[in-house]
Amino acid sequence: MEYTRLGNTGLEVSRITVGCMSWGDGGTTRPWTRDEAFAEETIAAALDAGINFFDTANVYSAGTSEEYTGRSLWKHADREDVVLATKVNGRMRPGPNGAGLSRKAILQEIDASLSRLETDYVDLYQIHRWDPHVPIEETMEALHDVVRAGKARYLGASSMYAWQFAKAQHVAERHGWTPFVSMQNHYNLIYREEEREMIPLCRDQGVGIIPWSPLARGRLTRPWDTSTARSETDEWGSSLYRDQDAAVVDKVHAVAERHGVSRAQVALAWLLAQPGVTSPIVGITKPEHLSDAVASVDLELTADELDELGADYEPRGIAGHQ
Repeated sequence: MEYTRLGNTGLEVSRITVGCMSWGDGGTTRPWTRDEAFAEETIAAALDAGINFFDTANVYSAGTSEEYTGRSLWKHADREDVVLATKVNGRMRPGPNGAGLSRKAILQEIDASLSRLETDYVDLYQIHRWDPHVPIEETMEALHDVVRAGKARYLGASSMYAWQFAKAQHVAERHGWTPFVSMQNHYNLIYREEEREMIPLCRDQGVGIIPWSPLARGRLTRPWDTSTARSETDEWGSSLYRDQDAAVVDKVHAVAERHGVSRAQVALAWLLAQPGVTSPIVGITKPEHLSDAVASVDLELTADELDELGADYEPRGIAGHQ
């Protein structure tokens, strides 16, 4: 495994991040999620492969993803050897103040996440989308207080418009509060709108980029008309991509056959080769998903192959900010 710094920080992270949305008690809304035994097996294997970066969120499977992740991690790793990230914003309970980025919600949810994760702090605490109902000053001050209290080491953000991210960073700088050091954005071979503004902004400002859905909900890893248990029940995820994206998927297949590797390895290798990308967040529901992700770090694509893979991309509207 290779390691790199997260943006301009001194924090060293593996070039692959394990996304922990893949496990938890998903109930009827996420029947594709895996159980705690699978979570532990996957986390142990990831650690053995040299991965040190794990990302979850309070809202994943109503908190049970955090529970499985915490219990599994501390059976196999020392706290100081792990870079652990979680997120806040999604609805955790009905009624007022059960979601969002108000001071009340943030201070409540960080404590709840730490309890579920069985740790005193997270390395990276991220806002899980922009909250249009709360002044960004309130959010940034509350997040700064979380850091000052020792409950988070760094702060990160997730999908939003570049102007929103720039505004948040400006507010933090103006008040002397903790800025965001990372952006977890929607970025892969069939969704590249982030290349217009967000990625150039992050590169200019030294912000680490840790893309979510690097394999486009698995669409980049299989024939276009193939369905899975997740694709059949993930209504929101299915809305992210279009039939015209199939041409790009065909190119992934061609390059994969040329190298004698899986499509997943090619799609991840392309992403790892993009300027500014620190560590794609890979969801794992089968053991081979982990082995493909690890192998992608060592797969070198030529400049011509990188161009070939990107040649059929068609611009589209923004997807994934909601």
